Amino acid sequence: MSKIAIIGATGRAGSQLLEEALRRGHSVTAIARDTAKIGHRAGVVSKNVDVLDSAALQNALAGHDVVISAAHFATVPASALLGPVKQAGVKRLLVVGGAGSLLLPDDTRVIDSAGFPPEYKTEASAGAAFLDALRQEQELDWTFLSPSAEFVEGERSGTFRVGQDHLLVSAEGRSWITFADYAIALIDEVETPKHSRQRFTVGY
Repeated sequence: MSKIAIIGATGRAGSQLLEEALRRGHSVTAIARDTAKIGHRAGVVSKNVDVLDSAALQNALAGHDVVISAAHFATVPASALLGPVKQAGVKRLLVVGGAGSLLLPDDTRVIDSAGFPPEYKTEASAGAAFLDALRQEQELDWTFLSPSAEFVEGERSGTFRVGQDHLLVSAEGRSWITFADYAIALIDEVETPKHSRQRFTVGY
């Protein structure tokens, strides 16, 4: 059992990560600006924290084995997160990544493709910058897990493919993963690290 802190635990990805971690018997600290919707759960300590308050975040993270960040990149850049994680003495950081920085078959980035939706560009660009910051990080044992292009509600099937830096596309031409199956892949990485200081991706 690990002590896992999840930043952004009330969001769509974060809430599924919370459920998956609890399902496997881990102890979870749920961190968000407002954790009221989580309620009282066995195995969960909820902490209301403004993630941009570095001292408060450091205090909330202290004593954990692993930090998972499911925060939005546009509002919580790497500079707001990396310092408090290190100052809290936590060595492992897993990040819910984005698909925009993944590569297409010609090795160009998804975010740079002609059809990339402009409404997602700000968040995707911030996600790519976060990954770049991690790649320069010398102290933390980090992992960045990019979902497929479509990150959606759906069933927990437990069946998916794992890739590295290239966008995964199904035989039907769709690139997608559910939050529930994504959560399986990320908690698998918590339990059995295979992508230390790397980005990887999951999809069907």
